[in-house]
Amino acid sequence: MRCDLHLHSRHSGPSDIPVLGRFARESYSEPRALYEEARRRGMDLVTLTDHDAIEGALELRSRPGTFVSEEVTCGLPGGRIVHLGVFGLSEGQHRHIAARRGDGEALFAYLAEQRIPACLNHPFSALTGARETADLAVSLAALPLVEALNGALSGRVNGAARAAARRRRRAMVGGSDAHTLASVARAHTLVPGARDAAEFLEGLRRGLCLPRGRSGSYARLTADVARIIGGAFREHGRRAPRDGRALVRLAAMAAASPALVGLPVVMGVLYLQDQLFALRHARRLAARGDGEERRLAGGLATASA
Repeated sequence: MRCDLHLHSRHSGPSDIPVLGRFARESYSEPRALYEEARRRGMDLVTLTDHDAIEGALELRSRPGTFVSEEVTCGLPGGRIVHLGVFGLSEGQHRHIAARRGDGEALFAYLAEQRIPACLNHPFSALTGARETADLAVSLAALPLVEALNGALSGRVNGAARAAARRRRRAMVGGSDAHTLASVARAHTLVPGARDAAEFLEGLRRGLCLPRGRSGSYARLTADVARIIGGAFREHGRRAPRDGRALVRLAAMAAASPALVGLPVVMGVLYLQDQLFALRHARRLAARGDGEERRLAGGLATASA
């Protein structure tokens, strides 16, 4: 069975991109539209991975072939973060995760205790937050799955994740990281032989999974950001007649619209930074051994105590 394990809906909160987060959401896609698009593009199962939220996934739970997931913002020592895809949750487990996500060591322990399939998302992308090589080593040591194919990121960034997963004998998954309908199912995960959601999730637990699909590109990333900006204009425009704050945001975006001409340049700089980030941390991580990872993981536990 096939499932895109990285999909964002309008429930994902404000955009992570600097400045844009003041005006725009991570996504303007409706959960039901995502479901229909994923199924149309050949996905046997559908789940949403909104940032620290499951409301969108709960909207779909009456649909066939769905399960509840989220993308968790996991806090590490030093105030840095990594993002985790966690799959097949109950509402109670979501609440326990929310209570622990500021403490990486406690969260990793809970996920393992509950046998919740969890992966390290886009580890080598600078677009998803500042992190140190040690943060990646700790997370790779603690989690059984690595997102080795992200449909929004370049082949270089995905290649670094794939190489790290192979060196540390971690199973690999794929997901589109779609923030717009245009990118749904660009990448996905295959669990051979699974016949339903329960068997698919068990395949993830056992590491019997394969990433499938395509990497992203500068052009696709820039186009998706432009679509998100368009979604922000439409949302604030609809709400402006009855919502003063929406009117203020719409006016601010309209005033800033000439600067959008420079969006390709801004995205080009961010895209280049992503490649350099991946190259730097991949080299540093390759120089570490499994013993070093275990030492760092022990240090995380001590720091979190």
